[in-house]
Amino acid sequence: MAAVNLAAIARPAAGQSWDAQAYARNGRFVADFGEPVVAWLAPQAGERVLDLGCGDGALTQKLVEAGCAVLGADASVELVAAARERGIEARLFDAHALPFVSEFDAVFSNAALHWMKRDPDAVIAGVFRALKPSGRFVAEMGAAGNVATIRGAIYEALSRRGVDASALDPWYFPTAAEYRARLEAAGFAVRRIESFARPTPLPGDVSAWLRTFARAFLDALPQPEQDEVLREVQDEVRAHLAPHGVWIADYVRLRFIADKKNIL
Repeated sequence: MAAVNLAAIARPAAGQSWDAQAYARNGRFVADFGEPVVAWLAPQAGERVLDLGCGDGALTQKLVEAGCAVLGADASVELVAAARERGIEARLFDAHALPFVSEFDAVFSNAALHWMKRDPDAVIAGVFRALKPSGRFVAEMGAAGNVATIRGAIYEALSRRGVDASALDPWYFPTAAEYRARLEAAGFAVRRIESFARPTPLPGDVSAWLRTFARAFLDALPQPEQDEVLREVQDEVRAHLAPHGVWIADYVRLRFIADKKNIL
């Protein structure tokens, strides 16, 4: 396996930095809502599974408990360290350049593919190579329209400061038709794919969510302006996302199962 340049991928290509403790505090719902994706995977004892974008390993642990031999892959030094603390075999990888060839029965991914924005086709091609013949790719990611209210308010707040938010945006949220086409172009047979709204209660207010998941935008500003943007975004979206005092983010998800075709 080629050596990994840790310095090059310690900060993911999307520009997002991670704090493992903040992620556990403000993002635990990611793993909780990921359990239906595990059901779609239907992991079998003895299977070799790659968890692509494993984060801190909270959901990866479910695959281990099912008896799978799991390798967690993530581009965040902090999150890989957190996964290892759970006893997960986790390594640093750039998902755009996966080194595996016919090694896994399944590739699993939850709430991670939308961070792999630089070249989605390269990610899909790497997954295809990594799978054994007849292997499956099972994943959930953000879909078109995901966190649209929050994203729009961020764009407006940065625009008022002369900052081009589109140049900082770390997210890739495709339609089901778009992602199906990408999967099929790579050689996958799409067994099932669907997009659906999933309003998601947050454990705190939207500013805590922003501090965890929108660092790519915030880190472009000095700290005092970051605090101003957080207040402005929270005020802007409150009526839509917290009309009764409980913050509910406007999540839209894309979930799929795709099989690697046998090539005769």
